[in-house]
Amino acid sequence: MTTRLMVVDDDRAFRFSTAALLRAEGYHVDEAEHAEQARQLLQQQAYQLMLVDFRMPGLDGVRFVESLRLWGERVPVLMISGFGTIDTAVHALRTGTDDYLQKPFEPEVLLARVSELLSERPPAVVSADNAHGIIGRSTAIRTVRDALARVAPTEATVMISGETGTGKELVAMAVHRSSLRAKGPFVAVNCAAIAEGVLESELFGHVRGAFTGATRDRAGFFEAAAGGTIFLDEIGEMSVTTQQRLLRVLQEREVTRVGDTRPMAVDVRVVAATHRDLAALIADGRFREDLYYRLNVFPIVLPPLRERREDLPLLVDALLSTIGERTGDRAALTCSSFALRLIRKYRWPGNVRELISALEQAAINSGFGRIEAQHLPAAVREGSETQSEGRYRAPRGLDDERGAIAAALEQSGGTLSRAAQLLGMGRTTLWRKMRALGMEPREGEQESPAAGQ
Repeated sequence: MTTRLMVVDDDRAFRFSTAALLRAEGYHVDEAEHAEQARQLLQQQAYQLMLVDFRMPGLDGVRFVESLRLWGERVPVLMISGFGTIDTAVHALRTGTDDYLQKPFEPEVLLARVSELLSERPPAVVSADNAHGIIGRSTAIRTVRDALARVAPTEATVMISGETGTGKELVAMAVHRSSLRAKGPFVAVNCAAIAEGVLESELFGHVRGAFTGATRDRAGFFEAAAGGTIFLDEIGEMSVTTQQRLLRVLQEREVTRVGDTRPMAVDVRVVAATHRDLAALIADGRFREDLYYRLNVFPIVLPPLRERREDLPLLVDALLSTIGERTGDRAALTCSSFALRLIRKYRWPGNVRELISALEQAAINSGFGRIEAQHLPAAVREGSETQSEGRYRAPRGLDDERGAIAAALEQSGGTLSRAAQLLGMGRTTLWRKMRALGMEPREGEQESPAAGQ
């Protein structure tokens, strides 16, 4: 079986020479100039390795790889950069990159890294609890999966709403992969990340001479998505002028490039997303009501992580599996029961994106071994919902409560004050609970319950 690689770099000379070097070693190599072109290739072929440039126009390498991991794509990635620093390398590795190589480098070094990364990796396990990378078994997440199953086989336009970090692009990708357009391209456009003066040209294309710097005709994202799906993220950031042009595209199913007068038909399914309150934007005159109704044919609302805490154990396990695969020792990377309790109590204002970052940090702090409470970010350790409310919520049963107290005492080295802080209760309350549960203080725990109160 031929090993298929992809080189993603906007530098044509480097891309060409790197691809030639790899082809000489017997690899089949495809080339992509930017992230969107790479996405299209990923929809058409399976790849054993991707070599991705760190700095690219549009979506840079790190954000591109992060988005791949969020929607479940586990192809190994070697990040290549000519602007390398230690911080750059660490950031790339924390966001899903498997290895990092700084330019310039000797051909032998590149070939050795490629060979190492092409070693066998265990296949991802897919079940009803993590289909399409949408992980969880809570009522809220089952509702999302049920809605996705109903709408995906249709041609309906989908509007995905939810807080930042809830996985809107992941759901958009799932809609595409479960649709009749799955073999076509999936083109993701972050409307907030493209300057307003450039967005129309990026979406609809332009002809030569349309504006200063337009030296040739160029297709837009709608044309690139022909036969597939275009995902318009952060649609609420689009100007009213661009909204008018988008409305016409949705109504007429045709685009007109900037500077041209000739419309061309496009066969594209549209999935849009926003974290903004579009009704409020409509009331303020910043979003067209007629466009809203065109986009909101089938709404999917993603719940924040704090409203589906029961999914956290599954999410943590899946994310640690991904992190562990990159270190080569998945079995060693685990999470203690007490650390998981703190994770479940925290509100996660940044949702799944914040959880990914926190687990990456904890994995590094633990030496990619067993994650304990002290390895978690300070915000997670100290900012749990129960602590902020100043009251304690006992676990479901006496055994669970006894286990939570025992774990807290172990983490605190037997210091009641610290254990009580970890549990989000007063020291006197902890003392009384221990006595009620028949947990006699051990040596080192003999503190007066009234001391320090």
